[in-house]
Amino acid sequence: MNNESDPAMNPGDDAPAGTPGTGEDVCPVCHGSGKVEAEGAPQTCVNCGGTGVIVEGIGGG
Repeated sequence: MNNESDPAMNPGDDAPAGTPGTGEDVCPVCHGSGKVEAEGAPQTCVNCGGTGVIVEGIGGG
């Protein structure tokens, strides 16, 4: 369920920022730069939305 009150999420995020049991990690696609090389030119990383970080679950279960 996604509405205007939900925080924005990037494709690489497991959950919205601030969700208990999650934390930020370096984006595995752009390695934290926020950019990827595409067609010979730097492009914004679609996995992290250009932030260089993703939100992922931490801990065991």
